[in-house]
Amino acid sequence: MTKDEFAEKLAATCDLSKAKALEVIDAIFSTKPREGIIAIELDAGREFGLVGFGTWKTRKSAARTGRNPKTGESIEIAARKVVSFKVGAGLKARVAE
Repeated sequence: MTKDEFAEKLAATCDLSKAKALEVIDAIFSTKPREGIIAIELDAGREFGLVGFGTWKTRKSAARTGRNPKTGESIEIAARKVVSFKVGAGLKARVAE
């Protein structure tokens, strides 16, 4: 589903205009600096969870040695912070049906 399709479904479900639905989607999911509720929470080191749906959080990925698949040469991959998502029980059960 594209963002545009998501906005159309949100607008129809919540009796909003498509423009307002796009505004709501951007308010929640934007990755621009100082925008997007989820991104702001993750930037601050906090988790963002929706009961039954899942939880987004950041974790540290340790530095490691990798391999360039093209040349076979060993390379060092730096430590970094990554986003992880853990599926909630409600969503997991619904998808499994």
